[in-house]
Amino acid sequence: MLTTLNTAYSDTRAADLAWALGREPLPALATLDLELHGLKLQLRLLGASHQVLLEEERGLCSETVACIPGSSTPLPLGVAKRVDDWEYEFAARVEELPPGAFAGRAQELLALVSDHPQGLAGVFPGSPHAFTAMLARCHEGQVHWRTWHAYPQDGQLVATRTRVGARVTAHAGAVRT
Repeated sequence: MLTTLNTAYSDTRAADLAWALGREPLPALATLDLELHGLKLQLRLLGASHQVLLEEERGLCSETVACIPGSSTPLPLGVAKRVDDWEYEFAARVEELPPGAFAGRAQELLALVSDHPQGLAGVFPGSPHAFTAMLARCHEGQVHWRTWHAYPQDGQLVATRTRVGARVTAHAGAVRT
């Protein structure tokens, strides 16, 4: 799904992005509700980037990557941690692209996400290449999502990928060798 976001472009550079787990839902400009193999997933586009809410019987997992006033947690290159009964992995990278390559990559990503039934993309006013895009899938009992945050004025594209799965526990009667 592709939408035009009716708001000012508030996270104006990649260095302003912060990462947080466990935040309450923030006001969203666009959402996409998905059910993937019994898991409820909500992709949320914010004026300041994205939030993903994952809910199932084990609990709730909330990821926010956005320009968060007062946040002291910058966007990490990678995170692996346990959140309740979830195993959570996150990775981010910043691509620097020349203007022609940036425009082509932006068009490619927007086409991929906007036509995908589990994709949500929002274009900010003022530039067709200023966007946030999200794509989710479920694979082998784990939920995966990817996001892209485009900053055409700097030729920067921030790409993130997240994997969330149930924590593997040892069986009570297992024999150790």
